[in-house]
Amino acid sequence: MNIQFSDLIENSPNAPGVYKMYDTDGNLLYVGKAKNLSNRLKQYTDISKLEPHKQVMRTMVARIDWETTPTESDALILEQHLIKTLKPKYNIMLTDGKMYPMIALTKSEYPRLMKFRGKISQRRDVYGPYPSVNALNETIKTIQKVCQLRTCTDTFMRNRTRPCLLYQIGRCSAPCTIPQTHYTENVALARRILTGDSEPIIADLTKQMKKYSDAMDFESAAIIRDKIATLTQTSNRGMRRNHASSANFDWTGAFDDMEKWLGLKIECTGVFDNSHLFGKSPVGAMITFGPNGFIKTGYRHFKLRDAARAGNDIAMMAEFVQRATMRGPKLDLIIVDGGPAQWNIAHQTAPNIPILGVTKGVVRNGDEHFIMPDGTVCRDIPKDSRLFLLLRAVRDEAHRFVITFHRTVRAKQMTSSVLDEIDGIGPTRKRALLTHFGSVRAIADASLDALRHVPGLGNAAAEKIYAHFHTEVI
Repeated sequence: MNIQFSDLIENSPNAPGVYKMYDTDGNLLYVGKAKNLSNRLKQYTDISKLEPHKQVMRTMVARIDWETTPTESDALILEQHLIKTLKPKYNIMLTDGKMYPMIALTKSEYPRLMKFRGKISQRRDVYGPYPSVNALNETIKTIQKVCQLRTCTDTFMRNRTRPCLLYQIGRCSAPCTIPQTHYTENVALARRILTGDSEPIIADLTKQMKKYSDAMDFESAAIIRDKIATLTQTSNRGMRRNHASSANFDWTGAFDDMEKWLGLKIECTGVFDNSHLFGKSPVGAMITFGPNGFIKTGYRHFKLRDAARAGNDIAMMAEFVQRATMRGPKLDLIIVDGGPAQWNIAHQTAPNIPILGVTKGVVRNGDEHFIMPDGTVCRDIPKDSRLFLLLRAVRDEAHRFVITFHRTVRAKQMTSSVLDEIDGIGPTRKRALLTHFGSVRAIADASLDALRHVPGLGNAAAEKIYAHFHTEVI
């Protein structure tokens, strides 16, 4: 069966898109999206590694079609449309009117910013879908900081007699109790953020800030400055991986530039990064690259062995660099993501290997500078040069690699801990949920009606689980 399936996906492209799986009678079994269709479809070759419901589905697949899209986001939207219209048998994530998380602005005197999963109505302007709840929540937080729109319900707003905590921390302008003069303008700004590129928005805000500054209105200028900083940080967090790919720079030429700049002959460079969540699930990673590109055989994941170092980025870096240099590939250069502290600990741990530090700017808007192997600081590399783009690309690849590993580690730990947090969900019900849905992620994304259909769960438990995973975030 593996050989037959391998034949089905032999010509699948290395591009984002949507794939459709059919049985021998031509019935559509499943629709999925992928950032890389070829890589995603290869994950189906080993049935034992699939979720239970997909194992059954996989044995029935006789034909696979795919459609490429310009971006992964386009694939997400197309996948949602196909599932809604074609209703494939084995798509359990988006059935019963279920949708990916979306953001809406209600149509009222003071529009409310909210997230929802459900059918689109005429009472809201809807934006999305978003590939994850985390991405959606980050967008909401950004708009709260920049535009100060309310997130509370109409009932809550009508019954307020004084502003709530969100007003005090600068995330809401409190239309519930305070007369508004700029709310409509802020709603328009929020729509621009939700529908377009942040660069022209930042440019407009910069002009406003200069206007206030020229008029000696420094308080208003400071408010605009903070908005620019928030938008810039969010934009770079979500988009910085696109810089290198869009530049289409010459890797070989950029690598030659790096060797000349450092005065080194380099065969293999290791780039290190750490990740943890308030000290929990501490991990590290190293990616490697050379004259011809990334060297995937040199990539390494590290789980922290010394628990006393958890949460201490400097101490964690020391352990990971030491382990990599003891057992990993021979490195001619080490790059660390961080400032002087990270550079110093890497230099102390591997004194015979040149260390290059990549330090982020204050608002992370592309003003990275570099700590050279001799300890001096370099700030004068042109931001559009192929050398600068190469250094940022390898830093971002290390960040991607460690974050992906960190999420995997956390997901494995989450299987028991998340369900254990829900009162009344014991081992029997937990086992029933995992058997029915296949993963905690699928349980978290399930509709209330889907949860009610889990054998032995019951309505009360289903409502508890749904409420646990779908509490509104503000």
